[in-house]
Amino acid sequence: MAAVTSTLSLSSTNPHERLFDSSFHGSSISASPASLGGLKPRSVSTVSVRATAGYDLNAFTFAPIKESIVSREMTRRYMTDMITYAETDVVVVGAGSAGLSCAYEISKNPNVQVAIIEQSVSPGGGAWLGGQLFSAMIVRKPAHLFLDEIGVPYDEQDNYVVIKHAALFTSTIMSKLLARPNVKLFNAVAAEDLIVKGNRVAGVVTNWALVSMNHDTQSCMDPNVMEAKIVVSSCGHDGPFGATGVKRLKSIGLIDHVPGMKALDMNTAEDAIVRLTREVVSGMIVTGMEVAEIDGAPRMGPTFGAMMISGQKAGHLALKALGQPNALDGTYVGDLSPELVLAASDSAETVDA
Repeated sequence: MAAVTSTLSLSSTNPHERLFDSSFHGSSISASPASLGGLKPRSVSTVSVRATAGYDLNAFTFAPIKESIVSREMTRRYMTDMITYAETDVVVVGAGSAGLSCAYEISKNPNVQVAIIEQSVSPGGGAWLGGQLFSAMIVRKPAHLFLDEIGVPYDEQDNYVVIKHAALFTSTIMSKLLARPNVKLFNAVAAEDLIVKGNRVAGVVTNWALVSMNHDTQSCMDPNVMEAKIVVSSCGHDGPFGATGVKRLKSIGLIDHVPGMKALDMNTAEDAIVRLTREVVSGMIVTGMEVAEIDGAPRMGPTFGAMMISGQKAGHLALKALGQPNALDGTYVGDLSPELVLAASDSAETVDA
């Protein structure tokens, strides 16, 4: 077996340099002179890291396989999933930070089946990066307790924490969520419409995302359907596929207006998004930035705590609607932090910016 050895150079730090003081789950992080812009020499210490692989990298070969087996495995499993989730407990539309947090919370209950519909090939929405395509993700306290639960490390400040790269949150929650047997992600699939029966939302109308984007270029391409006891719409703010849930509710007369989100106000916005996360019509819960669209709440910009906690609250609203234990009526038994147990908002109030 081949042994792989690498070395890591660790910069020595100046204990007197306090400009970038912070803590990483309590461990002090201090800056070297070079990080302040100067190219000063630094002393380094070397750590040897040895990892032994379970195979020989100098003589590696794969086990043989027939191409048709690959095709059959993919097709059989996907078709089985489509049959299984044609009628399900919860459909979450939109796999951004709110939708993923919602599905994560619901699927803690192994008796509840969750399908996630995401029009993009890559789930995660805007949570792969922070603001203006920067890497870091800012999360205001006490939403950092959710990060503790899923195991995302961060740099702790007084009233907020910083995840060094937003992708660390998104990849971590997806890896935990998608490993659960009661969850299926259908990515590259669009929710084209809602199933509505007697003024109650009863599921979604689906199609391949590429088909949905090309209805004007081809002849009629009919969709498929997915029935659900509860639909959670987390389609984000207005855009090509944004706020589609609430916009469709308005167009069929189930809600009166969708005023759109107001200008940015972080402090007002995040509290409002969580507080106003609710079941807007029978059978349909709205979470994340889509809440701002329906209520005229401000946008919060590049802070992500409200997305996580709004999603978490939507998950417990779904559990409540299903008659399952949940944190909103005190029947939930689990490790939900008390700071994150939030009262449901029964009113359709709007928020002034």
